[in-house]
Amino acid sequence: MDKGWDQSASAWIASMGANGDWGREFVLDAPMRAEALKAAPENAIDIGCGEGRFCRLLREAGVDAVGVDPTRALIEDARRRDPAGDYRIGRAEALDFPDASFDLAISYLALIDIAEAELAISEMARVLKPGGMGVIAHINGFTTAGEPDGWRRNLFGKLRYSFDDYLDTRAIEVAWKGIRILNWHRPLSFYFKAFHAAGFGLRHFDEPEPQGGGAERIARYRRVPHFCLMRWEKH
Repeated sequence: MDKGWDQSASAWIASMGANGDWGREFVLDAPMRAEALKAAPENAIDIGCGEGRFCRLLREAGVDAVGVDPTRALIEDARRRDPAGDYRIGRAEALDFPDASFDLAISYLALIDIAEAELAISEMARVLKPGGMGVIAHINGFTTAGEPDGWRRNLFGKLRYSFDDYLDTRAIEVAWKGIRILNWHRPLSFYFKAFHAAGFGLRHFDEPEPQGGGAERIARYRRVPHFCLMRWEKH
């Protein structure tokens, strides 16, 4: 099944700009950065780094960060923006690094793109040092269970969000701003079980609120919070 990333890479790069999209800029970046730097990591791997934006934020904070992504055009753009950085083409399910290589692993809205997410989580555990942290930004399961058209007007014209088949894992094609890719819906319990099975313990969980970005957009987000954030420690 074609995931769509090769065809969507240029539209993705354009949509991210310098500061990322609305959710990254106003909801996720600040808490992701805070959790990532909490244990003062010396080095990190950003798994599914895309065009490398969060990797660059880590490097600016003094972390020796490596970015990995399977989409060549995104890695080439990351290298163009940050010639001194280390950006590599690779798959989350088969990381080309030795065991216990990193203090920190980042997965920034990447697990929904991966069919074999359990294997990717296992690989994350493998390349982390004991006591290392995995910091994960993820799309809430009730949100993906409502794709592609969760927001609808009821018989009285009031906008409501609806979802169904929450416990059924499935691939979903999503499209916006010229991007058309394949995401995976899974219940949140899938990820908790997979991280525990890989030898992680949960240290932090949050559903961060927007910090800016317009009152109307904030109000709509608060009705259906799109994201959750987790910090897992490798035993």
